Amino acid sequence: MSNYLDTRIRSFLSQKVFALAGASRSGESYGCKVMRHLLDKGYEVLPVHPVAEMLEGVPCAPSLVAIHKAVDGLILVVPPEESELLVRQADIIGIRRIWMQPGAESEDALAYCDERCLDVVAGGPCLLVLA
Repeated sequence: MSNYLDTRIRSFLSQKVFALAGASRSGESYGCKVMRHLLDKGYEVLPVHPVAEMLEGVPCAPSLVAIHKAVDGLILVVPPEESELLVRQADIIGIRRIWMQPGAESEDALAYCDERCLDVVAGGPCLLVLA
């Protein structure tokens, strides 16, 4: 792992409040596993789900813009085609740190983050291994 990526990972994990997109109502998705893991580690996780009211006992927001709390970072565990829309929404509401879990990376989303100088962790290890 490069020093550059390692620095971004440490910076991301030093935060306390994360929005998370990609947890499912079934509880079986990697998004749910990441969410449970981070909650167990003491992080505050704010799930974003278009229809669920609660996931893992935590109230959901239907979108990023519906979160009415300061958020330190966004974790994406979604298909790549959803990542671009979500990083744009994150930028609009002032979320400057993005973690794209393996499989969520999108060239368009990464280009947008680079253009807007957002701090991104992508192409690296899974949060389940590092946090």
